[in-house]
Amino acid sequence: MLGLSSLQKITAAHRMLAHGVAADFMDEYVRIEESTAIESLKKFVKAVVDIFSKEYLRSPNNEDIARLLVNGERRGFPRILGSIDCMHWKWKNCPTTWKGQYSGHIREPTIVLEAVASFDLWIWHAFFGLRGLKNDINILEQSPIFFELEQRRAPAVNYSINGHENTMGYNLADGIYPKWSTFVKTIPSPRGHKKKIICKKPKRQIEKM
Repeated sequence: MLGLSSLQKITAAHRMLAHGVAADFMDEYVRIEESTAIESLKKFVKAVVDIFSKEYLRSPNNEDIARLLVNGERRGFPRILGSIDCMHWKWKNCPTTWKGQYSGHIREPTIVLEAVASFDLWIWHAFFGLRGLKNDINILEQSPIFFELEQRRAPAVNYSINGHENTMGYNLADGIYPKWSTFVKTIPSPRGHKKKIICKKPKRQIEKM
């Protein structure tokens, strides 16, 4: 491993992450053994986490929440923290023996990503890797998104409605999500010009209003 260049090791890590190829394929591509390719991938991922976790790979803190609330209020969505949804990513190189487990409604192997993004497209939560046959509710039941809230360690979002004090913000969500105080869903029977516009626009456009 010491005789290999850094370029070979990083190329192998990038190739495995970007294209999902097997580690033993790297021997033909950049002349690296399987064990060396796996070790290079582990070190590359660890370096990314060590460098970027404090700024990017984290939940919003008090300062972030304050900024999100100000921008949400400005756009007509007071106390909003972001939008939540699940996306299916096609798994091109899914092993044949696993295809049945990962094939959902699109009948191709997929891996599901649950994400929460704010108005500036900053992703505050990502839960990735579950089987493609699961829907948003199945993912939510396994997701750690509200773990800090359940443990009473999440930053508070303080506001009052009709004399009732609340300490939780909310996320825009599709109609499939449960009726929790942390979700605001589509209006089933919109009345009034503003509500009709909200129902017609996708969530990304709503957050820019």
